[in-house]
Amino acid sequence: MKRALLSILLLSTVLFAGAVERVNLWPKGKMPDPQDHQIAALRNESSEPDFKPEKHRAPYIEWLDAPEKPNGGCVILISGGGYNNLADVKHVTKIWPEKFSSLGFQCVKLIYRTPRPNGLPIYQSAWEDGQRAVRLVRSEAAKRGFDPDKIGVVGMSAGSHLSLLLAANSETPAYEPVDKKDEIPCNIAWAILHAPAYVTTDSEAGSRATREGYGADVRISSVFKFDSSTCPISMQHGGLDPYTPNGSTLIYRELRRRGIPAEVHLYPNFGHKALGLDRAVEFLHQMGFTGPLEPEEKLMDRYTSDSDREKVVKEPVWPEGKMPNPQENQCEPYIEWHFPKVMKTTAIQIIYSGGGYSHNDPDDFEVAPARRYLNAMGMTVVTLKYRTPRPLPESGLAKHTTAWQDLQRTIRLVRSEAASYGLDPEHIGIMGSSAGGHLTLMGVTSSRHNSYLPKDDIDKLPCNVQWGIGIYPAYSLTDNADFHALHGGNLDEDILVPEFSFDLDTAPMLMIHGDADPWPAMNSVKVWEKMRAMGIQSELHTLALRPHCFQRSASPGTGSYTWLDRIGEYVKTMAKFDE
Repeated sequence: MKRALLSILLLSTVLFAGAVERVNLWPKGKMPDPQDHQIAALRNESSEPDFKPEKHRAPYIEWLDAPEKPNGGCVILISGGGYNNLADVKHVTKIWPEKFSSLGFQCVKLIYRTPRPNGLPIYQSAWEDGQRAVRLVRSEAAKRGFDPDKIGVVGMSAGSHLSLLLAANSETPAYEPVDKKDEIPCNIAWAILHAPAYVTTDSEAGSRATREGYGADVRISSVFKFDSSTCPISMQHGGLDPYTPNGSTLIYRELRRRGIPAEVHLYPNFGHKALGLDRAVEFLHQMGFTGPLEPEEKLMDRYTSDSDREKVVKEPVWPEGKMPNPQENQCEPYIEWHFPKVMKTTAIQIIYSGGGYSHNDPDDFEVAPARRYLNAMGMTVVTLKYRTPRPLPESGLAKHTTAWQDLQRTIRLVRSEAASYGLDPEHIGIMGSSAGGHLTLMGVTSSRHNSYLPKDDIDKLPCNVQWGIGIYPAYSLTDNADFHALHGGNLDEDILVPEFSFDLDTAPMLMIHGDADPWPAMNSVKVWEKMRAMGIQSELHTLALRPHCFQRSASPGTGSYTWLDRIGEYVKTMAKFDE
């Protein structure tokens, strides 16, 4: 009996060992640039007391179990560790395999050589291993049932630097061919970069960004070629990362200049860590890498009920006869207070629509769903109908002047009445879309500049806010100050319009923008960059392939479908909610 049990245990051990499919990257004796100090092992292995480096010189790929429901794609998992070790053990062994396998991807671990090579760029041996790994994975596609043109990579930190090399430099050989496998192309279909390190010229030698990615002479590292095979990329980065999130915005700009779909997701007050995996999954859905998109659903059909609203109170914005710069062609401005049945925060969110400053509607798809969503969270919402159409040409007023006056007065009105409703006058946020996003930027960045002379005691109150939410803000850069962008806002000379003063009361923001918007996503990106330079931590999400009004109709599982969740998460960080 004991002998039979021992035989079963031995057989089980052999079968388990055989299930781990490790494939060395290089034929014996043909590995480029071998160095005696380098190993190929995850840090949990290399830190063991009995670890023997001489047995771990050869880099390899490891094939994980095939997914239960294959989607025809494959993903290579790449750890970071500063090119000194492979530190992201939990991500490459658990978090990423579980997530991507559940989506139907064949997962492959890449175990490349570290620490950094001597006498070569810090990434050289890893890049060699990475290109070889892509070729070996491609060579197995037919056998393992996935499309060789649907291979992606996901990385963290130095692993994201390597992932970017694989995404942007596949037409540049990292090594001389060693066998027939090297005739296989090494381009990939997509990349997910968590906190990419060493991207800017002030960090490319392998350090933290010595100037935080700022400076007229700080650029994206020239090692990245962005060749004709460069693939779509999603980047996720913390706003306080010492390996500067400006690296991600610079990558994003380079991709936009080449017309390559991309996303950038920037998180305030986070340092160097892997963030936003769910946003990356939404990117994969939107791009079709997980399979066909589900049919789009209309936003207004999804949020139809006011059942979470207790009551509505309507009032004019201005005292009778005291509205500044009245225009005979404009509507009368008013606000409506929408109180939730169950109040869970004393904070207040003001919301208004876009419309090119030609019209605006507080009951349309840019306002009503968000109002209902926040009421359901237990938050009071104030909607604003501001004056449109644009002021008459003979008035000499800018397109936004009367709307800006209405917004400043609204903030003061809300502040003056908040306490009477049991609300906090110092926890007010504003939110607008398109032209309303431009108006939000006016309210966020220029509250110390009066847009009109005081009319009563209410106008003695400040009109600053504690946060802003800008949904595809228009008219924000000099190349789209009044209409569509001339060159996508991608050039260095495309700067923020002068009406945004960025005064000392400038508030943090959440911005969400479609990557294919003719009022370009660079409007939001350059606002984010400016705020970070001022020490203001803001949040930003761009959405690949998505146009202006991305949320009007969207497919489940995409960022255009879950956009209201970003707003809910954001206001929870800005205002205290009851549990």
